[in-house]
Amino acid sequence: QVHLVESGGGLVQAGGSQRLSCAASGRTTFSRYAMGWFRQTPGNKRDFVAVISRSGGTTSTADSVRGRFTIFRDNVKNTVYLQMDSLKPEDTAVYYCAAAFRLSDTVTVSEDRYDYWGQGTQVTVSS
Repeated sequence: QVHLVESGGGLVQAGGSQRLSCAASGRTTFSRYAMGWFRQTPGNKRDFVAVISRSGGTTSTADSVRGRFTIFRDNVKNTVYLQMDSLKPEDTAVYYCAAAFRLSDTVTVSEDRYDYWGQGTQVTVSS
């Protein structure tokens, strides 16, 4: 069982930066999980944003955020981060972190491959 808690959301102006954190806890080993970030706006499905492999050696980001968002993790602190730069109003959403158990150091962008989810944190980018 993995418990995930996101933090760092809030209101930011367009062009600004924000860093989200997701702390993991529970009777498991954080480094056995690839960690992903997804986002959702009202009335829409949850969309993939970024993912990082167990070791942090492999990452993948959605086309819409590539070059602006960076995912990284600290396996000592059991925390994954999403650094968001050059924010745009269309980045406004509830951001969720998720954990996907992986047998190897690979990533997955498929929502249904994720085993645990956080409660989400709202990010609002004003124009």
